[in-house]
Amino acid sequence: MVRRNMLRMKAFAWLSFAALSAASGSTCHGSSNEGGEAAKEPADQVADVSFPGVDTSMLTTRERHEYSTYVSELLSPCSNVPVSITQCIKESRACTKCVPAAKFVLKGEREGLSRDQIEKAYHSRFDSDKVKNVPVDGAAYKGPDAAPVVLVEFADFTCPHCGIMAPRLEELFQTHKDQIRYVYRYFPLTGPGHENGQAAAQAAAAADLQGKFWPLHDAMFANQQHLGPSDIDQMAKAVGLDLNKFHVDMESQAIKDKVAADKKLGESLGVEGTPTIFINGREFAGDLNDWVNMELGSSATTVTVPSAGAAAADAGSLTAKTPATPAASAAVNANANAKK
Repeated sequence: MVRRNMLRMKAFAWLSFAALSAASGSTCHGSSNEGGEAAKEPADQVADVSFPGVDTSMLTTRERHEYSTYVSELLSPCSNVPVSITQCIKESRACTKCVPAAKFVLKGEREGLSRDQIEKAYHSRFDSDKVKNVPVDGAAYKGPDAAPVVLVEFADFTCPHCGIMAPRLEELFQTHKDQIRYVYRYFPLTGPGHENGQAAAQAAAAADLQGKFWPLHDAMFANQQHLGPSDIDQMAKAVGLDLNKFHVDMESQAIKDKVAADKKLGESLGVEGTPTIFINGREFAGDLNDWVNMELGSSATTVTVPSAGAAAADAGSLTAKTPATPAASAAVNANANAKK
């Protein structure tokens, strides 16, 4: 039962990925674009393939043939290597993402996704036109300015899914602290269950002015059910904030404008719920460890994050978000209460 639920949750992550791509309009890019499609031969003419380091032993005969067809038709993730994934690997072409791409397609096949879903997910993950410009200026962050991986999270302190993801992101950062710039953007939600979201965002922004953003960030996510004014004051005092300055800053127009600007930025990028995470400009969905390792060009180091046993599902995966709209948020909260 546990394994079945994990597979369902993983499949949900992939399906949300495919839905994202469908909404943004996935197209065939041809040989000059990343993640395009090669000229297709009839499926029955594609020979089954195997690659070093890509384990297909768990596939059935049908799945192996489908997988071989996909990797023989999809173009490599590198625009300067306009050949199929299969040819890229077999000929040792200069594209370090070809093996990770083969593994990416394999995961979709193992999860039982359709050809259309796998292709849409692949395009979303690898097409160059799916990369968005996600500004980081003025935001709270940690990690090197020149880190090869820039992770930008839009989140709300009252969002339960954000609370589940917070320790996983911290674990990821601690494992790759010299390689990740972790950026936080405010996206306070409204509606039932999120009455303290705006004030919590302003509190975090005020704490940032005293160099205490991350301590207060961690404290508020660890105590999401207790974010009233007196609760936040206690946390602010515990992390060493000057409370007088904190109170003045928290209610200042500059802080309110900062929070509003972050939310407006998120909306301009298509953020519709929290947490929404962008990794090097691509909206993340799926396996967090695999994604970051691919960005780093290595699969040698992975993060082991314990399962929280809650709505966000498998460790390191982003499978659930709290919708940004009040009506949707109310529905989510009602469903959650009904399950208690």
